[in-house]
Amino acid sequence: MSIKTSIPKVDGMGLVLGKPAYTDDLAPRDALIVKVLRSPHAHAKITSIDVSSALAIPEIKCVLTHENVPDHVFSRAGQGFPEPSPYDARILNKTVRYIGDAVAVIAGATEKVVDLAMSKIKVSYEVLPAIIDFEEAMDHKVLIHANDETSSMFPIGHDAKRNLAAQYEMKIGDMGQTLDSCDVVIKERYFTQAQAHAMTEPHSAVAYYDFQDRLTIISATQTPFHVRRILAKNLNIPLSTIRVIKPRIGGGYGGKQAIHGEFFVALVTQMTKRPAKLIYTRKEVFTASYTRHQMRIDITLGAMNDGTLKAIDVDILSNTGAYGEHALTVLMVAGSKTLPLYNHVDAVGFRGDVVYTNLTPAGAFRGYGAIQGNFALESIMDELADKLKLDPIELRRKNMIHEGETSKIFEVMGEGTEGTAMTVESCKLEECLDSVLTTLDWQKKYPRTQVDEHTVRGVGLALAMQGSGIPYIDMASAILKLNDDGFFNLLIGATDLGTGSDTILSQIAAETLGVPDDKIIVYSSDTDLTPFDTGAYASSTTYISGHSVRIAAERMREAIVEKANRFFKVTDAQFDGENITAADTVISLKEFATTLYYSQQQEQLVAHGSYVGTKSPPPYMVGACEVEVDKRTGRIKVLEYHGAVDCGTPINPNLARIQVEGALLQGIGMTLYEEVNYLENGSVFNNSFMRYKVPTRMDVGPMHVSFEESYEPSGPYGAKSVGEIGIDTPPAAIANAIFNATGVRIRSLPITSESLWNALNQK
Repeated sequence: MSIKTSIPKVDGMGLVLGKPAYTDDLAPRDALIVKVLRSPHAHAKITSIDVSSALAIPEIKCVLTHENVPDHVFSRAGQGFPEPSPYDARILNKTVRYIGDAVAVIAGATEKVVDLAMSKIKVSYEVLPAIIDFEEAMDHKVLIHANDETSSMFPIGHDAKRNLAAQYEMKIGDMGQTLDSCDVVIKERYFTQAQAHAMTEPHSAVAYYDFQDRLTIISATQTPFHVRRILAKNLNIPLSTIRVIKPRIGGGYGGKQAIHGEFFVALVTQMTKRPAKLIYTRKEVFTASYTRHQMRIDITLGAMNDGTLKAIDVDILSNTGAYGEHALTVLMVAGSKTLPLYNHVDAVGFRGDVVYTNLTPAGAFRGYGAIQGNFALESIMDELADKLKLDPIELRRKNMIHEGETSKIFEVMGEGTEGTAMTVESCKLEECLDSVLTTLDWQKKYPRTQVDEHTVRGVGLALAMQGSGIPYIDMASAILKLNDDGFFNLLIGATDLGTGSDTILSQIAAETLGVPDDKIIVYSSDTDLTPFDTGAYASSTTYISGHSVRIAAERMREAIVEKANRFFKVTDAQFDGENITAADTVISLKEFATTLYYSQQQEQLVAHGSYVGTKSPPPYMVGACEVEVDKRTGRIKVLEYHGAVDCGTPINPNLARIQVEGALLQGIGMTLYEEVNYLENGSVFNNSFMRYKVPTRMDVGPMHVSFEESYEPSGPYGAKSVGEIGIDTPPAAIANAIFNATGVRIRSLPITSESLWNALNQK
């Protein structure tokens, strides 16, 4: 049938052929061009702003400043409600907090005239001291959100007077006593960097009034329903007057989970009654959207000489930049999606501070804290093995989680709130480990191979886990409609970012109904037409939205059979996906549906399903690689990368494999190539693809992805998530491989040729 079948993406051919599908393709032809004047200062107050010369240009229709837009403090993060991020942003503010912060919005007939108008806006600033180094931010004499009426909807540790966007602490067991009882205690510090999302399509938004004067927003967003809620609240208009349409999206990786240009186009349309569109330049994407949270991670392990892990203690300092979107939740995921890997310990400690700086804001990014936490945990596990003179594989086998076990972390730590207790009902971590050891030929290559006098190869490995949605928060719903002729419309609020979620959700519907895949016509997502879904984030779509589709399809089957019973005046009609059978009579679904709507009973069959998760079953993965190092130059080359994944049942194995491969390459990019570089004044130096380097497929050797299937009882057809897990292992696996090759431990990302060469020459 449909599950575990690698059918092509339902939107693939249209996109390949260049059919109009994206936000800019769908903008009205007469849409005003909207651009944003951005701050040249990292921290400043606007003392005056004169837009008269700009407005004097006839083709300019609107200029927005802090003086003529709603003045609410809110969070741009597209998260559930109540929101676990501080309210610290305004649509346009009198104070600017990073180079690239919005100062004014200009709308005009053409790009040329808008650029001219922008050059004529006169802004006077009182330049304020700025904080660029995040390690100096907490309790700094400079307050980044001083007197700005910031707040939070519930306690998140927000304290603007200390430059704290959020703070969290938890502990299980007696850490001091446990560490005192250990044979070995090891403590190290790791750094991870700000990374850019580098998605193909820039942030884009369009606004217009429809013929009923309803404000319509077309946006490349991962969270259309959150966008509608946040817009309505802060524009002071009823939710019912806003419609948000998500067209096809050219990648998001978390960067499109939040509000970016939607306010600006909405306000321009409100003021001018004209359609408006804002397409970010690539420079704006780099400087004025989001980065990954930069982190400093101090981690302590306590263990016995036989390798029994007794204690894990983690202390994190996270840099959220100028605003605190996702500050708390990313921090907590750094612990909640890593610490349960080693669940036999007696004591666990986790604490963290998320600080404001005058840099580009950080936000959601694939891996969402787990990749940072995993780098530290899986690096120090190898360091512990080295100290204990144990095999790092056996150290992991001795301490890692298994099927049927649990972790207190699940109960204590969620994303912004307490977690949910659960037992792991599907876990093939042991099989994943065996798989990569075999395919990489680990025993033959570990720890190193000397190629020649200057060249050496090493292998490294890391375990990882993620989650499948946020329990009791992530909710999705689906509607199925049977049409005459016997095909179905599947309406979902889930957001396909290019991941193929429309395809796998239609597969779940087809499997449940027992019909061919091409009988499912899928629509996602439009806040007027499709049902509610919290959005595409937290690895939730397959698990959460998939369940809602399954439920809707099961109800549709029941509705078809019920109608057939009435049609045939029987009680035991059967539906096999193609035909309906009652006694000796057989009628096709096509004929039945046509009869149902045109001549008999005449009732539209519609079924719906809603689902909210009560647990978040982790997918698991082991990543292993072989790297080659030229000790003369520090040049590092990933010769091959092997990933074995337990995502439960892969609904569409090819799309699942593509997800993992893409995530692996993104993780390798974070490990070896990518870093948002700031100059001393806080500006982003590498704000183009000419300067910001992401690896291409040509930069990395073969990637081998395999699946160690499990069956997750709580998942739709046994499925768990697969969207994020692939990015988590490369930093630690590559760092471990470099250590095994050279004997040099690098604890700061990215690991560049320069940093390795310096370390080699200080050895």
